[in-house]
Amino acid sequence: MKAIRCNSYGPPSNLVLESVADLEPKENEVLVQVKACGINFPDTLIIQGLYQIRPELPFTPGSDVAGVVLAIGDGVQHVSPGDAVIGFVAHGGLAEQVILPAKACFPKPAQMDFPVAASFMMAYGTAYHALKDRGALRAGETLLVLGASGGVGLAAVELGKQMGATVIAAASTEEKLELCREYGADHLLNYTGADLKSALKELTGSKGIDVILDPVGGAYAEPAFRAMAWEGRYLIVGFAAGTIPSIPLNLPLLKGASLVGVFWGQFAMTHPKQNMQNTRELMTWYSEGKLSPHIDKIFALEDAPKAIEALLHRKVKGKVVVQMK
Repeated sequence: MKAIRCNSYGPPSNLVLESVADLEPKENEVLVQVKACGINFPDTLIIQGLYQIRPELPFTPGSDVAGVVLAIGDGVQHVSPGDAVIGFVAHGGLAEQVILPAKACFPKPAQMDFPVAASFMMAYGTAYHALKDRGALRAGETLLVLGASGGVGLAAVELGKQMGATVIAAASTEEKLELCREYGADHLLNYTGADLKSALKELTGSKGIDVILDPVGGAYAEPAFRAMAWEGRYLIVGFAAGTIPSIPLNLPLLKGASLVGVFWGQFAMTHPKQNMQNTRELMTWYSEGKLSPHIDKIFALEDAPKAIEALLHRKVKGKVVVQMK
């Protein structure tokens, strides 16, 4: 089979398309013929050796996949060869075949095409786990989404509205913010050059923000936290800005606020039943037309390094997807 290979840590341009051996599933594993693979921000880090997971070289990146089951290992009962599925894996998705853990492989809804399915699980799974399980977002509260036009950010805007929150979408360009408006944001904030704390206080009538979802980090974290309401929850999703911020610990003390880590992949592996329930709820909303993943561009497998490059340089609105021939 063909696969995108990372033979040495470095930029996307280091990645190469190679032929590698076909795969065989073991116990509690599912072998999937990949039809599409979504690109996520961790893909930009793992190939540079900057992610918390460091696979042994060489390896194939890619985690968010949709395809057709080729074979199943012992102990797998919920899917069969020929079934269309979606799933996720730590790495290995940018290939014509991938092995998925059985508990990370789900039947694909019939109305969801393969590129949409490959753009769904990680973005919506992360955002929903963050807002529901970690942030306990309630109807009537105010949600701020930083990096709101990205994959997780845009999913959070959409889910926040679905959950009854007032949503403030923050992004770096007017074009990105217009997309957030289309996805239901109540207020738009271009944080480039803005006094973020003052702008947020003004938008909330000095009440502050109840829940902040932050996949960006960097210089925006502390001023956003300073605009939090009493007993606010700050959801740490990632650091797309490239730097991990330092927040003075007197701020959560004075606001009775919480800094809450969000690691959806580990949650899904540790609590598969709870993740399955979340997935069912998301799929129901999708089937009802309440969720609509935004795909910015679709790339061929040989152009996967360009897809990762686009995400690395924050040129993507929503998701980019690699589709197999």
